This record gives sequence, C-alpha cells and structure tokens, in this order.
Amino acid sequence: MPLALLVLIVVLAHTAYNGTRLNISLAALAAGASPLTVGVLMSLIAALPMLLGIAAGRLVDRVGVRVPLIGSVVLLIVAVALPGVFPNLAALHLAAAGSGTGFMLFHICAQHMVGEMSSDAQRRDNFGWLALGFATSNFIGPSVAGVCIDQLGHQPTFLILAGFALAALVVLVARRSGLAHTPHAERVQQPRSAWELLRNAELRRVFLVSGLLASAWDLFVFVMPIYGTAIGLSATTIGIILATFAAATFTVRLALPVISRYLREWPMITTTFAIACVAYAIFPMVRTVPLLAAIAFLLGLGLGATQPSIMALVYATAPGGRAGEAVGVRTVVLNASHTVLPLLFGGLGTALGMLPVFWSMSAVLAAGGWFANRRRTAKA
Repeated sequence: MPLALLVLIVVLAHTAYNGTRLNISLAALAAGASPLTVGVLMSLIAALPMLLGIAAGRLVDRVGVRVPLIGSVVLLIVAVALPGVFPNLAALHLAAAGSGTGFMLFHICAQHMVGEMSSDAQRRDNFGWLALGFATSNFIGPSVAGVCIDQLGHQPTFLILAGFALAALVVLVARRSGLAHTPHAERVQQPRSAWELLRNAELRRVFLVSGLLASAWDLFVFVMPIYGTAIGLSATTIGIILATFAAATFTVRLALPVISRYLREWPMITTTFAIACVAYAIFPMVRTVPLLAAIAFLLGLGLGATQPSIMALVYATAPGGRAGEAVGVRTVVLNASHTVLPLLFGGLGTALGMLPVFWSMSAVLAAGGWFANRRRTAKA
C-alpha cells in the first residue's frame, strides 16, 4: 500500500478516535460527572490497550496486518457509534474501552507497515509523514467534535465521528490487496517473553521517555476539557484550543526534515521535555483564550517533534522479526501511563483543583528532561 494512502486512512480513523475522546469527556461533564469520573472514562480508553498491546504486536508479527487492521477499524466504528444510539453513561464507558482497544490495534498496524516498508535511511522521514497524518487528524478531530457538539449535541456528534471511521474502512476494503497477508520473513517462530525486549537497555530508555512524553500529550487532552469547562469556555472554544495544539504538531512535523539536520534524536527529546515543562507550569495561571491557545501551540511544537524520532529509535534497536512486538511493548507502556494518570490527576483535581495537576506534570517532565539530557551526554 502506498504511504500516502496509508496516511489518508490514518487521518480518517484518528479523526474519529480523537474527536470521540473529546466528546466522551464533554458528554460526561454535561451529565454532571466529576473530574474523577471523567478520569475513569479516560483511563478506560487505555486500560485494555495496556493489557493487550504486547499480544497485539505479536499478532501483527505472526499474521501480518490485513485482518488486524480491518478488524480494528470495525471495532472503532461500533464503539464510536454506540453512545450515538444509546445516550447514557454505560454506553460512554463501553465506547471508551472499545475505541481505545480498536485504535490501539490500528496504531500498531500502521506503525508496523511504515517500519516494514522503509529502509533504514527512509525510516525517520516516513515516520515523520505518518506523524504528520496524525497531526492533521489531531486538528480535525477536536474541531469537528467541538462545533458539532455546540450545533447538534453530543449524540449526533458520535454518529458523525463514526462516519469518519466508516470512510477509513471503505478505503481499506477497496485496497485490501495492498495489505500483506503474511508477516516479515524474519518473524519469530516461537513465542518469547516480552521481558527479553525490556532487558535491552536502549529499548528501556526509549520506552521510558516515550511514556513520559505521551503522558504529557494525553494529560493535556484529558485536562483541557475539564479546565476549559471550569473557567466557562464553550465546547467550540475548547475544541479550537485543542486544534491549536494539533496545528502546532502539524507545523513542527512539516519542519522536521530541516530540524533533523541539526538535532539528532536524543537532543530533540531533551528539548521537548524543556518546552513541555515550561508550558505546563504556566498554563493554570492563564484564563484568556488567546494566551491559552498560545501555550497550547507551544506545547504542541514540543511534543509534536518527538514521535518520529522515538519510533525510529524503536525500530533501530528492536531485534529482527520482533518490531511489531516492540511497538506493542511501547503501547503497553504508553497506555499504562494513560490509565494511571487520568485516575491520579482526576482525583487530585477533584480534591485540590487543577493547579496541582498542571504543576505535578511539569515536575515529572523536568525529571524526564534531566534523564534525557544524561542520555544525550552519554551518546555525545
């Protein structure tokens, strides 16, 4: 399958998933849910992916991407449409779990396809194009969801978002001949423990910084609707601020081919930690929309730059035939943080307000920056 077509499918599916995350949290808040309840919903999005990520990666290594990729989009359609048909809190919980699981498998398949189709020299740039697709849908998803919620309500918005996933399925089925039936020739013949991958010191470091940066990304998506609602912003305005964050990730990923000439992977990761740390420190002291959007843009510039570098590091250090499993382990690490942090910070926000949530994340990112800087110095 051509890379451009894969990126189009990613944009459609991720728009459905990303818009659904915003709609789930705002629908729950509109129903009177507390920040802790919203935290539970956001944790459900990551809970099953945390448990199933390694198995999903092994499945892709073993059978190829065709069946898992199509199945993941079908699950995403059903999960996103569910609250549109049954507008209640139980449906929101099922939608959170189902959409998270479906998109987890979709994400592993897409990353695996790019890794397998790329040479060592092309891999970082190709992951950059894939990341640009995700950045595009990061902009479209919240924008579409926010406007549709204000104009039509939460229930129709879920059905509209499911339509994006349905469009992705139509493209996939039409071009299914371009999807591999079989895995890479170097696939592992017998199951091995994922702990073998974690014994790889370089992979451990990549998984750690990846988890911290993904937590910073995910926390912003989780906390912005709560903070915005608390200070009286509309769903459209919250969606615009989230879309501004996404626009920054798109902008920085367009510039990555130039940036990568001057910054290698670890210096870029260190810089990202510094930018995100500052953004989280100042965010809760701001209430005006232009300044909130400016800080969101700054945060997006930082966090948007690192995913291609991290994925290139994963593929460069993973054992032969186990790249899908390595992506699965990374998925487990990411979703473990996605599961724990919304619960932790949701409870903290309910008890003490949002200021400690932002500043706690800033402190975590400062520690991550110190670790990444040590790694950069060691590699120099």
